[in-house]
Amino acid sequence: MNAADLILGPALAAGRGDTPALLAGETCLDYAGLNRLVNRYGNALLNAGLVRGQPVLFLLDDDVPLVAAYLGAMRAGLVSVALNLRLSAKELAYAIVDSGARLLVAEAGLLAVVEEAARTAATGIRVVRSDQLDDFLSGAGEDLASAELGPDDPCLWMYTSGTTGQPKGAVHRVGSIPLGIRHVAESLGVRPGDRMFATSKLFFAYALGHCLIGGLMAQATLVLHRGWPDAAAAAATIARHRPDVVLSVPALYRLLLREGFAATAPLAAPRCYVSAGEAFPADLCREWSEVTGRPVYEGIGATEALFLFIANRPGAVRPGTTGQVLPWAEVMLTAPDGTVISEAGRAGDLWVRMQSLFAFYHNRPDVTARVLVDGWWRTGDVFAVDADGFWSPQGRSDDMIKVSGQWVSPAEVEEVALAVAGVADAAAVGQSNAEGLVRLVLYAVAAPGEREPALEARIIETLKGRLAVYKCPRTVRFLEVIPRTATGKVQRFKLRELA
Repeated sequence: MNAADLILGPALAAGRGDTPALLAGETCLDYAGLNRLVNRYGNALLNAGLVRGQPVLFLLDDDVPLVAAYLGAMRAGLVSVALNLRLSAKELAYAIVDSGARLLVAEAGLLAVVEEAARTAATGIRVVRSDQLDDFLSGAGEDLASAELGPDDPCLWMYTSGTTGQPKGAVHRVGSIPLGIRHVAESLGVRPGDRMFATSKLFFAYALGHCLIGGLMAQATLVLHRGWPDAAAAAATIARHRPDVVLSVPALYRLLLREGFAATAPLAAPRCYVSAGEAFPADLCREWSEVTGRPVYEGIGATEALFLFIANRPGAVRPGTTGQVLPWAEVMLTAPDGTVISEAGRAGDLWVRMQSLFAFYHNRPDVTARVLVDGWWRTGDVFAVDADGFWSPQGRSDDMIKVSGQWVSPAEVEEVALAVAGVADAAAVGQSNAEGLVRLVLYAVAAPGEREPALEARIIETLKGRLAVYKCPRTVRFLEVIPRTATGKVQRFKLRELA
């Protein structure tokens, strides 16, 4: 079996080679054309001296070359590794050294960062810039026999987003790929020719798993957007290409509402929206559906799982929850002593078992052994499930805060704070005071024109009115921006460092 064949094979076998596979700016590439280009990239990588099983790093924006090169590496039996476009030189050097990659394909506009990273890594890695791709492909033919691999052979790595510090390379196997079509087709109803657009970049699991893998397996057309996805760019892309399904994150949904884009006619055109990456507050979920007239289905996946494993779906939606367990996944909750929690409403550590779980963290057997146990992965998330089987996030196990002997979920505090008019963003953490006692601190971003003292008073008043007193932060501190990963997750360790 071969991962690229699993992804592109359905459209080609069905005779849909002339169906558009990619829409990128002015470019429209059909499945037959994409398949030929995939073969050219595979041949070029092999011509560069790479051999089966070696990783290839891609620091490319969402465009035709990234998709074709990513799949080309897979077809050649190599391991595709897409990297965050906003990595610093130090972070990129870490990925180069950690992966042991011999070749990096990178955006020409990132040359300064790439060169500094290559010097720091000192591994002699070859760099191919995006403006050199024509030369790189020169002499690479359009025919390539797919490398025959087993289900346990690696086909892609993904580096975790770094919410707790140093990222880890999660290694995924060829056997993970077949699961990709299920949520896309069974839950979202994607059919051949439907258009899918993810505002999130393809270098992380949400977009990679459900668009590049699942979307192409479903014979859909992927809408690609270069550049970082702000509200204006996302709205313009939706207006231009009219996707049937849009995948985004709560932070961007909030901006589309606040900046008025959600109320425009083009955003009422998609059949549905999907949200993941962080908890989607119930009020925001309801507001989105009221303004656009379209449902938004929240779910949870992870770099380590590649695809969603809990989600709201048509006919089964409960705002403020992550949804119900999807048919291809098993989940369980455990108490601190390791016992399985069976009663509704009690929070515990979330464990997942599914076909697409990562095999291990590259170069991290110690961490792998802690979180992968008998086929189950400990996610690090704390959840509770109600009597109807709807799951609600309670934060991260390493983010839960014990105040006055009682546990507090930062997500609960943040949801209330974000409902306060004038709060553009917010995140809660626990910090030790002068006496060594942990107390809640809320970091907030004020909307333009807001006076911080008055806004702080409104925040504190609202929190006291809606939360138990021990859940109310003693302090509100204002920042220009909340530190987040590229996937939108709060980097709480950076907030704790501010103390």
